[in-house]
Amino acid sequence: MSVDPEHASVRGPRASRAFHREIADELRSRIRSGKLRPGQRMPTQAELAEEFGAERGAVREALRVLHSERLLTGATKGSPARVAQGERPPWPAAPPQPTVAGLGPRVAAAFAAPHVRIDALCLTAVSLTLAVGEQLRLIHAGELKPAKIDVRVLLPSRRIELAFPAPVDPAGADDDGLLHDRWLAVRNAQGMVLRQNLLALRTTHGIDVRLTFRALPFTPPVKLYLLNEAEALFAYYTLGRREQEFGRESRQLYDADGTRSMLFAFAPDAGARDTAFVAESRRWFEALWETISSDLDLTP
Repeated sequence: MSVDPEHASVRGPRASRAFHREIADELRSRIRSGKLRPGQRMPTQAELAEEFGAERGAVREALRVLHSERLLTGATKGSPARVAQGERPPWPAAPPQPTVAGLGPRVAAAFAAPHVRIDALCLTAVSLTLAVGEQLRLIHAGELKPAKIDVRVLLPSRRIELAFPAPVDPAGADDDGLLHDRWLAVRNAQGMVLRQNLLALRTTHGIDVRLTFRALPFTPPVKLYLLNEAEALFAYYTLGRREQEFGRESRQLYDADGTRSMLFAFAPDAGARDTAFVAESRRWFEALWETISSDLDLTP
């Protein structure tokens, strides 16, 4: 299949890890505009690499993204994929749900792909650990076996003064560090559970697993999950007043229950606005990951 010269790239090879997204965005646009028709054979990886001035690895990753979005089908060794025939099933339209209820089904859909990729920004990894747990059970039961799992998590640094949880009474500031220590214990414990459970898949099932944590220098007011680079899930941490027991002492706090935060889902199939939101969310996450985040230590 010849390469359309109208779209030939004038750029040379790039090493940017984000370049495969540009390739995926361009090919996705061609499919949706009809320039690549249902059932049509895609260009070979060599042809796409030449057109975009990219390495084969970037092309393969871009095609994987389109497969996960069900835009491509039928790839075999030595035979290029084809544009999916007919109408693809739309992303399920769902109203906002509490995170603990809404995240699980979305993570389950992400784990149906051969290469699972999850990026998360949150206060702790409680909701993510719960959502991934059911998929780990299915893997151990032999009902799922993704070839590769990549997970990146951004969490607040232990070195910062948290914006929340915070004492209601400014005079009762957390001078003894009890609030910070309790949050840190939860952050570390949930992170360790997620790490141990995922990395165990390497030895028990031979799955290529990569899990990385990085620390943010601020308290995130929102949580964000990016699933297989095709969907963004977004929720606000809404603060409320509650009482917290610390041994024999009780304190009034402003805090948020992240498991109950209402989760909004955005997917490219829902229209131009959702497509733009997913793309900008990816850019935002990558910018934080590559700039102001730092190594994160999960030890006490």
